[in-house]
Amino acid sequence: MTEVDKLFAAPLSRVADFVFDHDVAKVFPDMIKRSVPGYPTIVESIGLIAGQYAQPGSLIYDLGCSLGAASQSMRRHVRAEGCHIRAVDNAEAMAERCQEYLTAQDSMVEELTPIDVVHADILNLALEPCSVVVLNFTLQFINPEQRLGLLTRIQEALLPGGILILSEKLRFADEDTQRSLESLHYTFKRANGYSELEIAQKRSAIENVMLPDTLETHLARLHQAGFKHAHSWFQCLNFGSMIAHK
Repeated sequence: MTEVDKLFAAPLSRVADFVFDHDVAKVFPDMIKRSVPGYPTIVESIGLIAGQYAQPGSLIYDLGCSLGAASQSMRRHVRAEGCHIRAVDNAEAMAERCQEYLTAQDSMVEELTPIDVVHADILNLALEPCSVVVLNFTLQFINPEQRLGLLTRIQEALLPGGILILSEKLRFADEDTQRSLESLHYTFKRANGYSELEIAQKRSAIENVMLPDTLETHLARLHQAGFKHAHSWFQCLNFGSMIAHK
């Protein structure tokens, strides 16, 4: 059962760097819904987009799958025969809970696109040929120096006509834009019940762990990785998502 996110509700003598541990896994659905503007739309749309580009008999990756929301969306929408979804996360607590959710879903609905959950570091994962890859708020937690290498490996693994769906928190080069959208993001959190203390402590916990890029940086890197075309398809405040075509 999903719990309400109260991880930063009490004053902490020391705010440690954010980690995806068992405490986070228990509250993650509530946390991300209340923290990421447009998240439900992004997740549902990932399924629709994957349904359009998934090729029969192909593998689909959800890299940094957390609790498998994107994987579940894709299995609802992918109709191409013989597809298989591989959900991968390097946090053991997230992978375990993801498997629990998927097992429960399997028992309720028949003939879903099969999903296997893998506990692994995507930086060391050998990628097999695939038609769709999803990085849903994952790249921002990867060391910036390793991002191009990962995207290049994804591009090389994609089948002709394959796509990458990349969702990220965005940074803005223009200071006024950055300040305006960041302020609106905090307003969004307040409207969803987070206190000033929770907002401040969460910001301290995550500022050295999650390092966002500008949209322009993302698109330039995708082209550098070998994608022939990349474009934004969604933005809500300072969160957005892109599609990159092999």
